[in-house]
Amino acid sequence: MNIEDLKLILKVAEFRSITLAAAKLDMRTATASAVIKRVELELGSELFVRTTRHLRLSAAGERYIPQCEQALAILEQAKHNLKGEHDEIEGELRVALSSDLGRNLVIPWIDELMDNYPKLSLRAHISDSNIDFYRDSVDIALRYGSPSDASVYGFKICNVPRLLCATQEYLLQNGSPEHPDDLANHQGLFYQLQDIINNTWEFTDGESKYKVKMDGRRASNDGDLVRRWCVAGKGLAVKSALDIADDLLNDRVVTALPGYQHTNGELWLICPSRQSITPAVRLLRDACRAKSQTILQQLVNKGIIDKSVLKD
Repeated sequence: MNIEDLKLILKVAEFRSITLAAAKLDMRTATASAVIKRVELELGSELFVRTTRHLRLSAAGERYIPQCEQALAILEQAKHNLKGEHDEIEGELRVALSSDLGRNLVIPWIDELMDNYPKLSLRAHISDSNIDFYRDSVDIALRYGSPSDASVYGFKICNVPRLLCATQEYLLQNGSPEHPDDLANHQGLFYQLQDIINNTWEFTDGESKYKVKMDGRRASNDGDLVRRWCVAGKGLAVKSALDIADDLLNDRVVTALPGYQHTNGELWLICPSRQSITPAVRLLRDACRAKSQTILQQLVNKGIIDKSVLKD
């Protein structure tokens, strides 16, 4: 029995599917089935109970899989302990990224990591749509909002304020809103997820909350396009402080309604299983935390956001 066979067994146990496990490991389903039979024959026990529609762990599998996971983890750690500083990070990062954050910030961060770690490779999935780890063949996702699924593993990267932004020229032509009610006279630029347009914006002055149904002629399922419309002076947009930081720091846009805070968010790195948390993933996590904090600190220094954002 070799290590690759054991890795397949763990994937089948994780996905409860030979087909999904085979696809994840880039092998044929028939080959994966043959490997399972060979391992079970060598162990003298069936690890899985198979029906026409379902697969589950047998009693023997329930005992064997946790010990198998521990053994592989020890072997992986031993291998990494023998490697040098730059050689210890290797493998493929299969990561899902939102359009604006991914294209303009995270991909350059990963490029920098790949320059420092030549054995690191990348497969990027750029989309603002909801991610299915198995359907989209990704191992990790960097997403706004804390994970609601208790079965996944997540690392919080940072707090991220959401800011109401426009160009100075747009505000000079259309007036600067002083209260959320004033937004009725403005053009909103909207992010759209599937068929739902995010045209209801919420604000607070610390005591009261305000909900505004915005009008607007532009909506997109691509957050990067919404930001570009904002920079082009087409209207007001609510954007993540990270997504629009470069435009704010270089005065291409300014914040509006400074006395009324939009709902804050969080940035998380999400993994579908503990096995997905490799040294490369931890390296990406640490890089995202450091780079994000630097950008947020610059926004604090310029008086665009409050320093309380930097607290965990």
